[in-house]
Amino acid sequence: MDSANLETLRQAVAWQAAGLPVTLATVVRTWGSSPRPEGALLAICGDGRLAGSVSGGCIEDDLGERLRAQQPTRPELVTYGITADQTRRFQLPCGGSLSLVLEPLHARSQLAETLTRIERGELIARRLALASGAVELLDTVPDSAVVFDGARLTAAFGPRWRMLIVGAGQLSAYLAQFALALDYQVTLSEPRAEYRDSWTLTGVAIVTEMPDDAVAEMRPDRRTVIIAAAHDPKLDDLALIDALQTDAFYIGAVGSRATSTARRERLRLFDLDDAQIARLHAPAGLPLGSRTPPEIALAVIADLTARRNGVCLSATVEPQPMESAACPLAIAA
Repeated sequence: MDSANLETLRQAVAWQAAGLPVTLATVVRTWGSSPRPEGALLAICGDGRLAGSVSGGCIEDDLGERLRAQQPTRPELVTYGITADQTRRFQLPCGGSLSLVLEPLHARSQLAETLTRIERGELIARRLALASGAVELLDTVPDSAVVFDGARLTAAFGPRWRMLIVGAGQLSAYLAQFALALDYQVTLSEPRAEYRDSWTLTGVAIVTEMPDDAVAEMRPDRRTVIIAAAHDPKLDDLALIDALQTDAFYIGAVGSRATSTARRERLRLFDLDDAQIARLHAPAGLPLGSRTPPEIALAVIADLTARRNGVCLSATVEPQPMESAACPLAIAA
């Protein structure tokens, strides 16, 4: 989960512990250009304080007024933006709309236990029955942020998305900057002192052990991304051999198509089967015609973002050069 939702949960648990009434709002459906994605959280304290966000502010104000007028006694579904008047009133962009589940928290809401397990690094799901307000914590976690069938809301919770970058360098620095902006927890694996000394970007954890040890220490899960960018097979391949045997969401290696073909042949020598090698994204990123380090980093981040959002874009189609500057761009579905 992102850091904003994590802080919202922490604040809701703190208000509960202080004996204050708290309502948790979860975005469960969006249409059009909605302000916040499905799974976004807002905690509303009985004294009017807010934590988190589900819009640019107008919906939060309306929810505050609604709850000051009457505290809900059981979960309920509310929708904003279904009429033109609501769209104007709540300033939803492009005619977008969203539905939220309002959940009054109680002693059996298990929010504190949810937060404890998240902070232990666990992936869990929290299922809420709207009719009764009963809550279950599940070990089977959906791939999407929320699953809502009108009667039950299942929300996926877990640690922040993590990215392990193998090898310091200009490309890695741009990749880390993009990842930090998207709220990844970024770690750099760089055993070479001369490369570490040139790294100036803050906000990135640096580990000095060999990349295979860094992968083992990280214990990759479905919210982990591993990018080999050392341009040294002795380092990149060490990381990939171990990474391809984990549940990591995305495992990529930068380099040319010829380099990637040779890399796959080397990996076959280390008892990796075809299915494991097929998980490798190499060359990593979408085919944007990237040449410079920032362009390559952008292509990798674009591919990651599309996959995280469930959008299937082909990374294997060779881009066709435009004949002239006036040639229109074509986007393949």
